[in-house]
Amino acid sequence: MRIFPFLLPMLLGLFILLTQPSAAQVPYGNNPAAGHYLETRGFKLYYETYGQGAPLLLLHGNGGSISNMSNQIPYFSKDYKVIAIDTRAHGKSKNPSDSLTFEQIVDDFNALLDTLHLDSCYVIGWSDGGIDALLLAIRHPDKVKKMAFTGANLWPDTTGLTPFVWNLIQRGNAALHKQPSTPEVKRQLQISDLDLYQPHITLDQLHHISCPTFVIGGDHDAIPVLHTVLIAQNIPQSYLWIVPNSGHSVPVFKKDQFNTLINDFFTHPYRKIEGLATFQ
Repeated sequence: MRIFPFLLPMLLGLFILLTQPSAAQVPYGNNPAAGHYLETRGFKLYYETYGQGAPLLLLHGNGGSISNMSNQIPYFSKDYKVIAIDTRAHGKSKNPSDSLTFEQIVDDFNALLDTLHLDSCYVIGWSDGGIDALLLAIRHPDKVKKMAFTGANLWPDTTGLTPFVWNLIQRGNAALHKQPSTPEVKRQLQISDLDLYQPHITLDQLHHISCPTFVIGGDHDAIPVLHTVLIAQNIPQSYLWIVPNSGHSVPVFKKDQFNTLINDFFTHPYRKIEGLATFQ
């Protein structure tokens, strides 16, 4: 996978090296034994399935692919039917449309779930995958049983992204506009524009999320901690984990804690903590 300077830090060189499977591992994201295409909504959506059990969607971030979730697939596929998706315009999923929006992306997921005859699922999202999780729960609330995500933002500015990341995206986007308009540059612009101009999720929309939610962020994330706290505060049934000594790549550098705590969240009923329970 190529690395583009306008993308979030999760796509920096070290991150890519750490998230790519070695030759001895399953080739997540390029595994013919697990790969499928769904022809839907004018394009072919690529996804891979692993394991048996309750369905679990794994959603990667901007510029990424299924392979970025290689630390989660083997863990969760022991107990769940993992459905790892290359989102529209990413990995093996092309985007024939002239535009790209988070709403398009989550409606693709909804079409996939309908095709697989799945009425609801668990969801794990990372970065843009966290935005996808939020919008899936907002637009298709019946499809999300529980969701956990890390590094998501509600809007594109220096309160939803750190100033460094916001400026990095702006500079990279401007540089892309100076390049010849090849199909690949057009694709890069689509995924760059996705984070430069989107999402636009309101606090009122969060108030209507009905599924239990586990909100996660690093204490030195590309997403400001206060923004992550704001998300958790406005979802009615939510837990919050701010991960110490961590940036945007919690699913890589804190993978064992990340996987274990999310699995615990999925397997136990949501507990409302108020009154005297706040002393526990």
